[in-house]
Amino acid sequence: MDDKALSIGVLARETGCKVQTVRYYEQVGLMPAPLRTSGNQRRYGPAHIARLGFIRHARELGFPLDQIREMLALSDDPARSCADVDRIASEHLAAVEARIARLNALKTELERMVQGCRHGQVGDCRVIEVLSDYTHDHCLTPDHGKPESRA
Repeated sequence: MDDKALSIGVLARETGCKVQTVRYYEQVGLMPAPLRTSGNQRRYGPAHIARLGFIRHARELGFPLDQIREMLALSDDPARSCADVDRIASEHLAAVEARIARLNALKTELERMVQGCRHGQVGDCRVIEVLSDYTHDHCLTPDHGKPESRA
């Protein structure tokens, strides 16, 4: 066994992950199976650190696991064109932009609702009035905040 091999706890600390997260990524096939000691303890090397660092960074940027899996598979062939990776990143960017647009619409509606509050009694509360109107007649747009799949 290599003297530089890391335990799962050290790998987790080195990459800022939790031990359970490392195990989960192994279980779902994002991380390759580590070597095992004679006592069946996992041992990780530099390639594991790099791969886990990639996964963690991609997760911080909001990439879903399926896209990460696809990018990892593509990165295993360094001579391949990066067109597919660019496509994945572009799709994710479009999803983020759509999410931002929905959040901005939500922000606008919430600001209108709060600014319209007369600070009186609940029976006259603008927030309650707007939220109670399932027809969205009080809203700027009837589909504010709805994900594209439900719009």
